[in-house]
Amino acid sequence: MTVDLSKFVASIQDYPEEGITFRDISPLMADGQAYRQATEQIVKFAKEKGVEMIVGPEARGFIVGCPVAYELGVGFAPARKKGKLPRETVRADYTLEYGGVESLYLHKDAVKPGQKVLITDDLLATGGTIRATIDLIEQLGGIVVGCAFIIELQDLKGREKIKDYDTLVLMEY
Repeated sequence: MTVDLSKFVASIQDYPEEGITFRDISPLMADGQAYRQATEQIVKFAKEKGVEMIVGPEARGFIVGCPVAYELGVGFAPARKKGKLPRETVRADYTLEYGGVESLYLHKDAVKPGQKVLITDDLLATGGTIRATIDLIEQLGGIVVGCAFIIELQDLKGREKIKDYDTLVLMEY
């Protein structure tokens, strides 16, 4: 049975600051059927792309990407913030949605040259985190064959930063 995934997204007004509506996927993850359905939709997209590796940015990208990688029988690599990865890394900077600059890191051996990679995350907002993740993968010679999100916040125009990549979005706000 198909469920309406939008019923499993909590909208929190004025969080993390006034004027922002935070879209929380915690209820979706807490419901086995909804979480499975979202994962299966991303798995189908990944299979169509011939994905060989999943990369997810910290931290909700892990929540979305790990079950997809498991189902596909491929690896998962975390794109992490500074100081979280113990071995040699590559780095990409991005602008935060609410101002400031942050960096993401990926182990230098996380993606092999020519490997087909899918990026997963819970939400596409301004696109900065995903653009940085793409940059990390491409620094290592990986081929980003797609990006998959549970939610897209269309008014923040994040898709413009990733317009050259096939993108799956399960819900739009």
